[in-house]
Amino acid sequence: MKITYYEEDDILFIEMSKSPVVRDESVSWNVNIGYTAEGIGEITILDAQKLGVYPLQIERVVSEAA
Repeated sequence: MKITYYEEDDILFIEMSKSPVVRDESVSWNVNIGYTAEGIGEITILDAQKLGVYPLQIERVVSEAA
């Protein structure tokens, strides 16, 4: 998986697969999903920082030894 943020344009691009995209679908005006033959291949989010999607918040779970 590869995540790229284009600061100049406020675009977040998430690539899950290197397989060719066979179909694109707009979920809303600012979210586009590219599907491969196997499933979701990439997601593009416009105005990512403006909408609060970027920077990403990653939750880390720390397990305690019993």
